[in-house]
Amino acid sequence: MTKLKNISKISKWFDGLNEPLIIAGPCSAESEEQVMQTAREIAASGKVKVFRSGIWKPRTRPGNFEGVGEEGLQWLQQVKKETGLLTAIEIANSEHADLAIKYDVDILWIGARTTSNPFSIQELADHLKGYDKPVMVKNPINPDVSLWVGALERFHKAGVNKLAAVHRGFYPFEPTTLRNIPKWEVAIELKSMCHDLPIICDPSHIAGNTEYIEEISQKALDLNMDGLMIETHYNPTVALSDMNQQLTPNELDTLLDELIFRRTTTKDEDFTSILETMRGKIDSIDQQMLELLSQRMNVVEEIGKYKSKNEVTILQLRRWEKIMSTRLKLGKSLGLTEDFIKKLLQLVHKESIQRQTEVMNKLTSSKKKY
Repeated sequence: MTKLKNISKISKWFDGLNEPLIIAGPCSAESEEQVMQTAREIAASGKVKVFRSGIWKPRTRPGNFEGVGEEGLQWLQQVKKETGLLTAIEIANSEHADLAIKYDVDILWIGARTTSNPFSIQELADHLKGYDKPVMVKNPINPDVSLWVGALERFHKAGVNKLAAVHRGFYPFEPTTLRNIPKWEVAIELKSMCHDLPIICDPSHIAGNTEYIEEISQKALDLNMDGLMIETHYNPTVALSDMNQQLTPNELDTLLDELIFRRTTTKDEDFTSILETMRGKIDSIDQQMLELLSQRMNVVEEIGKYKSKNEVTILQLRRWEKIMSTRLKLGKSLGLTEDFIKKLLQLVHKESIQRQTEVMNKLTSSKKKY
């Protein structure tokens, strides 16, 4: 696993705050009344430490509400003064950064569209040199972990040590139940590349609808993410942006009460002993599984040689359909899901075709030499 370059030290900048870190607030700052009322209700629970709000809203098409701009930063100052909550906003260019610093915004985040553009990231990284502001970087629109890593590296190289990643899901291209596809494996890969990097989950943008926020939030916590950023509006029915994915402060309070905050480790010796025993079983099964796959590929290569000798095509459609049909039936009888079996078989079949292609190419090349 490739480690993040140039990232030798990540400051756990929210040490001392409740963990997991809970960030909440409206998608957009719309009016002073809306911002203050939402902040007061959020602060009353005592469970949220950071108030988030969109000041500039990058919209896909012009003509929609695009944020109140600088005036909203004055409201956030009042939020901090009255409630004691820290404040967080999205910035997309150097002008935004200057205004955020001017109004003493506590935390800055980089949106998915901006993360997708290394030129914009470099401009912001250069501009934030010398400022001790935490920066949270949302994943790019597409599931490209290298692009996400690159953005974090650029900020760190500029001297920003207070970093975090924000997992907000990936654009699905086709309509799905969720607004964005979670692809948890991408966030897990990022965590594997930098163990000290905090990762915050944004269930609101993954869900696109309040119906799924609890499920996604619990999944994020179970995957040991370091916090949640949840869009919250005192009256979502009148929100000027993303009304369907915003909870009321009361709904947020209920959600946080119902979530299970599990420990990452335990000192219980019996638990540790039993867990290690079960993990040992998995290690043994994995070894056997890989050995069997290796044996399967050896047979695949022998079949490739036989096909080449008899000038038969690699792909045998009827055989592939039979494999899919019989293995799906067997797998489901063993308690495996159809989706998992299909993905596994397709992956094995792809590797099998590649192996047979290499065998045939090698044999064909040898024949031409003679």
